[in-house]
Amino acid sequence: MAAAAGAAIANAIKASGVLVRVEPEEFTKILRLTKEPLLVVAEGGFLSPKYQYLTSFKGLAFFTRSSAALTLPEDAEIINADRIFIP
Repeated sequence: MAAAAGAAIANAIKASGVLVRVEPEEFTKILRLTKEPLLVVAEGGFLSPKYQYLTSFKGLAFFTRSSAALTLPEDAEIINADRIFIP
C-alpha cells in the first residue's frame, strides 16, 4: 500500500512540474523581474482573508499565500480563480 501511495505522489509531481513555494516578499521580487507577468490569483479564507498567487519565471512555477493582498504590477495579466490547488 505504501508503494502505491509513493507512486501516486511521484506521478502527481511529474504532472505538476516544478513548483516553488516562496514568501510573499520573494514573490513580489520575482514579479518585478518579469515583464508583463501572467498571474493566477485566488481569494478565500474562512475566518480571515487568504490570498493565493501563482506565476511562472524562467521555467519554474512560483506560488505564495498571504493574509493581505499583494500589490501587483500594472502590466500584469491576471486570471482570477476560485482557488489554487497545490499538491
